[in-house]
Amino acid sequence: MMAPDDNPPFRKVLIANRGEIACRVIRTLREMGIASVAIHHPVEARARHAREADQAIEISGETPVAAHLDIAQIVDAARAVGADAIHPGYGFLSENARFASAVAEAGLTFIGPDADTIALMGDKISARQFAADHGVPVAPSVMPTQDLAEFTRQATEIGFPLLIKAAAGGGGKGMSIVRSAEELEGAARHAASEAQRYFGDGRVYAELFVEQPRHIEVQVFGDGKGGAIHLFERECSVQRRFQKIIEEAPAANLPAGLRDEICASAVRLAAAAHYRNAGTVEYILGADGRFFFLEMNTRLQVEHPVTEMITGLDLVRLQIEIAAGHDLSFAQDQVTASGHAIECRICAEDPERDFLPETGTILHLDAPQAAYLRFENALDRGQRVTADFDPMLAKLVAHGPDRASATRRSIAALHDLALLGVKTNIDYLARVLGHPAFAAGELHTGFVTQHRAVLAAAEPDDATRDRVLIAAALGLRDFRDLILGVPEPHASIGRWRN
Repeated sequence: MMAPDDNPPFRKVLIANRGEIACRVIRTLREMGIASVAIHHPVEARARHAREADQAIEISGETPVAAHLDIAQIVDAARAVGADAIHPGYGFLSENARFASAVAEAGLTFIGPDADTIALMGDKISARQFAADHGVPVAPSVMPTQDLAEFTRQATEIGFPLLIKAAAGGGGKGMSIVRSAEELEGAARHAASEAQRYFGDGRVYAELFVEQPRHIEVQVFGDGKGGAIHLFERECSVQRRFQKIIEEAPAANLPAGLRDEICASAVRLAAAAHYRNAGTVEYILGADGRFFFLEMNTRLQVEHPVTEMITGLDLVRLQIEIAAGHDLSFAQDQVTASGHAIECRICAEDPERDFLPETGTILHLDAPQAAYLRFENALDRGQRVTADFDPMLAKLVAHGPDRASATRRSIAALHDLALLGVKTNIDYLARVLGHPAFAAGELHTGFVTQHRAVLAAAEPDDATRDRVLIAAALGLRDFRDLILGVPEPHASIGRWRN
């Protein structure tokens, strides 16, 4: 563990989030000698992030999610505990310009970009236009209009397939692929309805859909004064329902010249926006080598650990230092990458039922440990996994000297990871990593669909099922004590013979 900073930039930071990302931020705050404050809904009063923080404060709401989205309540909580900064984590309010503004208006520091930047990049249409104005490639597209007939006409001129997307959202919500003019109107209406439901903004737009693209993103940091650097790229192509499940750094089979071009494009965008703090510029990459701007995420990413593992940098520390007004502490030519890292998102879901979310109670958790592994989580035995939050439970991250070794270490760690009581995608992830196409780096966003049949779980025979259940039961202490323990009063008597 690093020694606390002699002069930490903040005294106390409230984390406007929960779960594993809250625990991740707490870890860096502790290393820097900064007090941490957790927020929690009553149903998560004993959650690990609330226990690990130096201080915890309860927030209320009709649902746990509503509580974590209550801007006024969270800002009031920060002021009540004497925090001088707020870290938003990811998800919830992390890309909410109103939240960033409210934090600043309360005299607190928002550990992230300025509100104006979040607003600019949070709107997919304004972000695309900004990117195009600064020489960043964008896919041919149709901007929103209230005239559906005109929208359809312009979209048809671009050609099919098209991707219909929400202007104000992300995470795959309100997104669909249209392959003919006959499908277009219905898809546009459905996308608008979904966008209104999830983001309160029914605007949608259409852009040329690149068949079997790769999803490449670049981690950037900006000082807010026009200075920006990149920390290399990540590959996020293995997805289900437009959401990532495996990420890695660096990207596989990416020519050096193309890598330089993509990273330079991301830095150019961040510098032009006078971007401050951490951000990620996302691209789609076609088989022909053409890449197009997808969006910019104005926050820390779920997959940031793979960048940390290849660069040796603490991205949360960098966020905190920049938020405190410090300049970037190193130049671009001082950033180096070593080896390869892979992150697997452990989710409570059933891959055999189209990845439907699962619920349950965690009965047993045993994670492998090694210098090259990180198991980012906030899980406890006895913890209920409900439908209140996102189904992601944890992240297993492995580093190796090269991609093949990182893959082998990831597969071994997944096989050694025991999580009982709720169905997860652990075995499925191991099958993905073990697929020959993954090993060859033949990745694209349709990977899961293309290889669905091969990745499906084989049904175990009765003998195998019995062995697995017995092994799992013997791993539970309560079961061993019940079956193998000596009952009282005999246990107190000790060894004796009749």
